[in-house]
Amino acid sequence: MSSTIDTAERRIYIYIAAISAVLNAVLLVAPVLASKLSAQLGLDPAQVGLIASVELGCFSLATVPAFLWLRRVNIRTLTIWCLAVVAAGNVASAMAGSFALLLGVRAITSLAAGSVIVVILSLSAKAANPSRAYGLFVVSQLAMGAVILFLFPLIYAQRPVAAVYLTLAVLATACLGCAACVKGDELQAAASGRPAAKARLLPLGCALLAVLCFYVALGGVWTFMAQIAIGSGITLDAASSLIGIATIFGVLSSLASTLVGEHRLGKYFVLAGFAVMAVSISCLFGTPGLLRFVAAAVLFKIAWSWLLPFLLAEVSRVGGAQVMNAANLAIGGGLAIGPLLAGSLIQASSGFATMLGVALAILGVAVISSVAVFRASDARASTLEESASRPVGPVAS
Repeated sequence: MSSTIDTAERRIYIYIAAISAVLNAVLLVAPVLASKLSAQLGLDPAQVGLIASVELGCFSLATVPAFLWLRRVNIRTLTIWCLAVVAAGNVASAMAGSFALLLGVRAITSLAAGSVIVVILSLSAKAANPSRAYGLFVVSQLAMGAVILFLFPLIYAQRPVAAVYLTLAVLATACLGCAACVKGDELQAAASGRPAAKARLLPLGCALLAVLCFYVALGGVWTFMAQIAIGSGITLDAASSLIGIATIFGVLSSLASTLVGEHRLGKYFVLAGFAVMAVSISCLFGTPGLLRFVAAAVLFKIAWSWLLPFLLAEVSRVGGAQVMNAANLAIGGGLAIGPLLAGSLIQASSGFATMLGVALAILGVAVISSVAVFRASDARASTLEESASRPVGPVAS
């Protein structure tokens, strides 16, 4: 019986890692796509930005309808249909000849991809080892990001944008087999097997705020990391290489958190990660030299890659699968708000200091919210333990 459970758990881990890497790939290749769309379709920066915003927005807004179907549908069937839509959407994107058509196709494709990501986050919350599941969710994306960072410029430099979309279509098609890794009723069984504990409003709000603020700070600082380097006199080629090295360290860090998995010190791992993020952001003030910039970039990548799986695991304990559905919206919102806010602050102040100071303040809010989540999680665990130990029925005297 234990062997059967272990096999089923491993199959879910394969599903999480493979599909999350492929479906998030389109976000990871955004810089490649942006330059090619501009050059080949004659799109201006506003149009390119709108495509990116619509893609990310629909990816996140898939959360909203998921509240209605998440516990009702067969997730194997849903995965097959959504992956088929993603593959077809990428093929259609490769053939799109107008901005309006491309925009509509990318919106539909992203809604389908976001729906499967909602399933992945919800399955991770129900896994026997949530921290490991979320670690796989993160490390698979970072590994794909490293591959894209180093190989895509070499492979696609002289190829049209259609080649990128067709590659994404092939990857989505290859993932169809991963749908067999789930039975289909995992979330339904979780709902019917025991009544879901209702999350209190304040802990739920703190959980979503922690995730939102984490991603706002992360997205804002990391988006402009190369520009900070250039402003300090480091060349673009050197900055790109250093960011690539930092990405490799991020992959190793998230792999380490995956191997650690569930741990009684998980909340302290989160706080330690936040502390290192704050130190790395502080190192970027002024005009950091080469060594200081390298240290800041590497520490920043290691810190957020390490703490994120443990943070998501703690958040999932507040409200289970449904709170992770809402967390997907917070993730998308943070990734959208972070670069926009950071760019506005940089433009308004003609420098990076204000942006970095605001990022530290937002990170502080994430820390405070996370501590509230930890307290709520501990309280909830104590309540469940008391309920489990309470005798059922009359006790004979």
